[in-house]
Amino acid sequence: MISPLHQAYTITSVRKDNYRTKTFFLEPNLPAQPGQFVMAWLPGVGEKPFSLSGSNPLALTVVTVGPVSDAIHHLRTGKRFWLRGPLGHGFEPQGERLLLVGGGYGAAPLRFLAEVAHAQGKAVEVCLGASTADDLTLANEFEKLGCEIRLATEDGSKGAAGLVTETVRQAIHEHRPDGLYACGPVKMLEAVEVLAERHHLPCQLSWEAHMRCGMGVCGSCELERQGHGTGWLTCLDGPVERKT
Repeated sequence: MISPLHQAYTITSVRKDNYRTKTFFLEPNLPAQPGQFVMAWLPGVGEKPFSLSGSNPLALTVVTVGPVSDAIHHLRTGKRFWLRGPLGHGFEPQGERLLLVGGGYGAAPLRFLAEVAHAQGKAVEVCLGASTADDLTLANEFEKLGCEIRLATEDGSKGAAGLVTETVRQAIHEHRPDGLYACGPVKMLEAVEVLAERHHLPCQLSWEAHMRCGMGVCGSCELERQGHGTGWLTCLDGPVERKT
């Protein structure tokens, strides 16, 4: 059973990933599945959910989008913050050829998934998309893992010009994956879901929603979309939805 109490974690190192993204490596390690998340708390600042980008060592990839993430960005090696988790349902790599699709900072849990899949001897290709080249996240980390990578930026500053879903179409035809795994904005996930249905591929989608408690109590993360009906809570029933 997951403890509802926060546990203290110490920062062992910090890596700058781009102009607004840093990865914090923490100890102790935290056994978890790719796609699961933790609630990170700083006393006097607040609490916010973050996907795990690694568990051994424990890694959180944090984008500055608000007061909690901004405060975390100012922490240095040796400092502590507090986590609850791991929470939610994660990805489960299936088949031998995986196609991962990340939009913006949705790349973080996919890096963890790629690491696990490679350790299992699976072939992994990754499509990453962002608004500009400066906004691409963790591309170098996927390369270090040995993944094939396709990049897309909306302004054409790196990789293919346009939305990442076009590179996904190409990868499906060329890579012929056994399944799709995606994390990013809702519109991107909906487009990936359509592609998966069109090509008769199973897919696992990590949905984003506003989370307050992380344990299915407050109901703030209920996802309203066709096929979920009512009462589908992103923190408790997701964040990863598996569709076959």
